[in-house]
Amino acid sequence: MTDLHWILKQVEKPARYIGSEINMVEKDPASVATRIAFCFPDTYEVGMSHLGLQILYFFFNRREDTYCERCFAPWYDMEEKMRENNIPLYALETGEPLKNFDFVMFTLQFEMSYTNIINMLDLAGIPIYAKDRGEDDPIIMGGGPCAYNPEPLADFFDLFYIGEGEVSYDEFLDMYKEHKKEGGTKDEFLRKALKIEGIYVPKFYDVTYKDNGEIKSITPNHPDAPKTVRKVIVKNLDDAFYPEKQLVPLIEVVHDRVTLEVFRGCIRGCRFCQAGYVYRPVREKSTERLLECSKSLVKYSGHDEISLTSLSTGDYTDFKNLANGLLDLYSKDNINVSLPSLRIDAFNLDLMQKVQEVRKSSLTFAPEAGTQRLRDVINKGITEDEILNGSKLAFEGGWNRVKLYFMVGLPTETEEDLMGIVDLSNKIVDEYYSLPQEVRGNRQVSVVVSSSCFVPKPFTPFQWVGQASVEDFFAKQKFVKTHMSKKQVKFNYHEPELSSLEAVLARGDRKTSALIYRAWELGAKFDSWNELFKYDAWMQAFEDTGLSKDFYATRERSYDEVLPWDHISIGVSKSFLIKEAERANQEVVTPNCRTKCAGCGAASFGGGVCFE
Repeated sequence: MTDLHWILKQVEKPARYIGSEINMVEKDPASVATRIAFCFPDTYEVGMSHLGLQILYFFFNRREDTYCERCFAPWYDMEEKMRENNIPLYALETGEPLKNFDFVMFTLQFEMSYTNIINMLDLAGIPIYAKDRGEDDPIIMGGGPCAYNPEPLADFFDLFYIGEGEVSYDEFLDMYKEHKKEGGTKDEFLRKALKIEGIYVPKFYDVTYKDNGEIKSITPNHPDAPKTVRKVIVKNLDDAFYPEKQLVPLIEVVHDRVTLEVFRGCIRGCRFCQAGYVYRPVREKSTERLLECSKSLVKYSGHDEISLTSLSTGDYTDFKNLANGLLDLYSKDNINVSLPSLRIDAFNLDLMQKVQEVRKSSLTFAPEAGTQRLRDVINKGITEDEILNGSKLAFEGGWNRVKLYFMVGLPTETEEDLMGIVDLSNKIVDEYYSLPQEVRGNRQVSVVVSSSCFVPKPFTPFQWVGQASVEDFFAKQKFVKTHMSKKQVKFNYHEPELSSLEAVLARGDRKTSALIYRAWELGAKFDSWNELFKYDAWMQAFEDTGLSKDFYATRERSYDEVLPWDHISIGVSKSFLIKEAERANQEVVTPNCRTKCAGCGAASFGGGVCFE
């Protein structure tokens, strides 16, 4: 550790690498049967803001026989010093090298972190390809939203956990503990793990290809390997584990606040949104449970902000009572209640005014598309009148800063739809200045318009469509920017090159593992960070591996093509996704789950909104 202490004096933000945070779990490693390194393949500041890490960290550590420690991707300055001094990647709690753990578990939140995973394994001295690892190496696992298409990482990982961690991990760890006690081999354990619901072991599945590059078949090669691996979900969130405390970082992170998970899933069914499908069905926590959770979390953290988190918090059935209950509990102590992106049609003026009394912030709305036609295509289920009326409510409530999120490159998009982004932004500005002077005072309105590039994702009705090319994305963004004329509107946009690679990895097959590995060899890492993103390295990797970027990104698929994730089941049927894709082409809106059941298949889980 002497070398490490010396190195920490030479790098930016050394607190990223030392642990010792408030509420950190300390155990004697010698007293536990199983050691887990929970790895987040991005910086400490990003990873420590992730709710899933907070939940699973305390979920694993509640077991006396298990010690879960954390590891994050070191920033380039720290990595350089570690490599120079032969310091392997280690866990924060004990400083133990990752290669000495039983499990190295990666949470897969974003496709563009995949090269960081390769880099972390290499920095840890762990063989990158699963086939090259032996009995003395840890078992490498993946979970999280990107695990629903595990194939781009299948050659690197020993197994994947498909679904929500609270369901099968206890059974999994009990089995491993007994297996380890008996002295069994890693391969024998992987075979046993096939019997646990939600576990996918890539080595026990063979993938064959057609001459045109499409997948011919995905077939189990072991009798215990299920033909389809079905996700696991928590049926009753009130009964599910939720930590009474959170890790409190010693430095500023992206989200420095208490996080209350209100519900899982989404009733809306926006056709571009993977999360809206893979987390079905909607399951809510009770207001009573949430208020009780908040008390212990605030008590043990000292945070001055509480954030309500879900895919669409305004759809919580008891939203008004929950928000008012939190404000009653905490506004007197100057603790802010943060309301995430809300559907404008669900906004409550009284609530807005109460929140404003504590601390003002900008409001965030997500129309996604500029015209009603395109909003119907993507099943956004909101009208221009609702957007403008919601904005007016916000302005009357004292707000003068609004953020708007749009996407460009959506299926069937036309120039008229792009112009709609400009028109809608201008109308919101006009809505502000239509208010009486005594309401506005001398304040100017600020409308920040952010546009991301549409990325087709697995398990959505748009999983078959081709993505716009990088050149087309640039042209679309230029069109919008050129037509933005009001000084009160600021236009921001995402880099199309990054989004095009995201599409490749989101819908990639096993062959793309070679692409990821080669891109890493050429220096790709921290790909989601603009200052470190090396697009040229990725283009060289395509050339070196003989893979086609257009094959994965811009190519349209047929409904009968075998998709890389067809052996994974989220409960939502493929036939339903095809039906939704056709409704998109017809510009027909599908009602939300609480208005009318559309028969997506999620009712098979036996809980949630499907049975309300």
